[in-house]
Amino acid sequence: MKDPGEFGVEAPKKQDLTYDSYLKVQELLETQKPLSKPQVHDEMLFIIIHQVYELWFKQILHEIGALEKAIEADEVIFSIKILKRILRIQDVLNQQIQVLETMTPNDFNYFRSLLNPASGFQSYQFRILEFRLGIRNAAYTRFYEKQPQAKKQLEDILQQSTFYDTCLHFLARQGLEIPTEHFHRDLSRSHNPSEKIASEMAKVYQNPKKHVQLYEFLELLLDMDQKMGIWRFRHVQMVERIIGITMGTGGSRGVDYLNSTLGKRAFPEIWLSRKYIIDALGEKPGEL
Repeated sequence: MKDPGEFGVEAPKKQDLTYDSYLKVQELLETQKPLSKPQVHDEMLFIIIHQVYELWFKQILHEIGALEKAIEADEVIFSIKILKRILRIQDVLNQQIQVLETMTPNDFNYFRSLLNPASGFQSYQFRILEFRLGIRNAAYTRFYEKQPQAKKQLEDILQQSTFYDTCLHFLARQGLEIPTEHFHRDLSRSHNPSEKIASEMAKVYQNPKKHVQLYEFLELLLDMDQKMGIWRFRHVQMVERIIGITMGTGGSRGVDYLNSTLGKRAFPEIWLSRKYIIDALGEKPGEL
């Protein structure tokens, strides 16, 4: 038996898989290419923050794919497990904004002009995430003319059912009366919130002891939607803190545009169901 030496492990042989070769660390570390010359200090932070965002978007999309399969198979416990993982990733995304906020307006302005016409608006992974969840607008695809593969992927998704559709089919199999017309609509658009679906969801909340798993499932979906909203709001604050009310890179309306996105909801009926829950209490609030 070989002596592992003072560190408790053997030194890797030339042909062995290593931490570096498995994770492609060298390749990863070579993808940060600041444009400023001489290099502006904060440009490296800006690049790394946004690259990390893209990696987490990739992981969330990976989890959504597994989540859809679990929901389609009525595997509620596994679905809840995946949802909780997505929520933890969203927490990281929200916390990461605090790091970017350490950059002052001057710090950003030193290299900002070099970014034009690029913009975070062009993140196709984030747009895929929105489209997959059910927040859809075909007009966004025109911003990906120079990325034909991304544009094709987005256009294909707009012809497919949403993740939210998968959830509603699941709820129908669990006994909720989901109107069938919801599934026969223009898939390229976000659907109009349904009062009927909201009232059906309210039944789960009105008797959580009878619907324990469905109650937790709906609450975790609501958590996901809320954390997306928090990320949008924190992003608006961060942008306003750094560039104020000025035009964004790529010609976007900057803070004004970002503010217009704050009302987006992936699962609108879960929010709308609160109206029916409160109404059902009638004149006896607080009674079970």
